[in-house]
Amino acid sequence: MDQGGAPPVFSASAETDGDHLRVVVAGEVDMSTADTMLQTALREPAARITLDLSAVTFFDSAAIHALVRLAQQFPGTLTVLPSRQVRRVLDISGLGDQSWLSPA
Repeated sequence: MDQGGAPPVFSASAETDGDHLRVVVAGEVDMSTADTMLQTALREPAARITLDLSAVTFFDSAAIHALVRLAQQFPGTLTVLPSRQVRRVLDISGLGDQSWLSPA
């Protein structure tokens, strides 16, 4: 049922500082936006990457898959800054103790 509200806003932006890439993601990361998050992170070459998910309000299995792909692409150099919602999903999925996940 349509509640008449605005559709959820998704955004993913990247900025580089030397060999460090910071990707800031906001809104809902789901099957329609997870690939955009992934491609934004892979667009620029980087030795280290920070994925700032602190403004993410929804995170589904497609988002988890994209995140795992990033962790495989950047072993030991990925840092994820989760929102409360992202942290909960990763804890439930068994990924809450990964070295790339920053403590809340």
